Amino acid sequence: MIKKRINIRMSGLGGQGAVTAAHVLAMAASKDKKFAISNPFFGAEKRMAPAESYCRIGVEKIFDRGELVFPDVIEVFHPQVITMGKSYTMPFYSGIKEGGVVIINSDVPLLSKEDAERLNDLNVSVLYIKGTQIALEVAGTELSTNMTMIGSVAGITKCVTLESLDLAIQERFGKKFVASGGTASLDEAIKKKFAKKEMLLQKNFATIKYAYELGVEWAETNHVELCVAAAA
Repeated sequence: MIKKRINIRMSGLGGQGAVTAAHVLAMAASKDKKFAISNPFFGAEKRMAPAESYCRIGVEKIFDRGELVFPDVIEVFHPQVITMGKSYTMPFYSGIKEGGVVIINSDVPLLSKEDAERLNDLNVSVLYIKGTQIALEVAGTELSTNMTMIGSVAGITKCVTLESLDLAIQERFGKKFVASGGTASLDEAIKKKFAKKEMLLQKNFATIKYAYELGVEWAETNHVELCVAAAA
């Protein structure tokens, strides 16, 4: 299905970079000449507290902001979003559109029988991706888990190109970017993990690219067709 706009809801825990992920996606979409808006939603800015972010990408101007109630795609950054209900949206897939996609960072199945049946009734496709493991293997740090989540959703939906993602992370991490609160702390933690910014950029993009290719392969194998139209 080719859509003029795609809505992505990212549910995770504080410190995982869900806010950064939504912002990088929106930046990449802008570089692809598309329209995009990203915004966060969270309570206490502390590690392991529930955090959500939203990214809207389309080929026409986007005017709505705030909480994303009816997403096309839901990304789950941490198993506890599902297993412990650490989510501002319950159940975590509430509002997902028919024919949508759920991407879960886990190496084991987490859905209850009831939840799996409900998503199946909605014709929602579910991808389990070893996001943290991929980040550790490719980037050498779990702090790049959000890069795997960015890459997987981009590969499945084609909402942004790899080229634009490369430019977006260069702008986000390669230049002086002013963020606030927990987001700024996370960015600094990531930067300190690598000796040079060049290595940070290379490792982050390598992680994105790896997950992007996994997303493309999974979508083709499972006949998932949920793509954003090309910019005019």
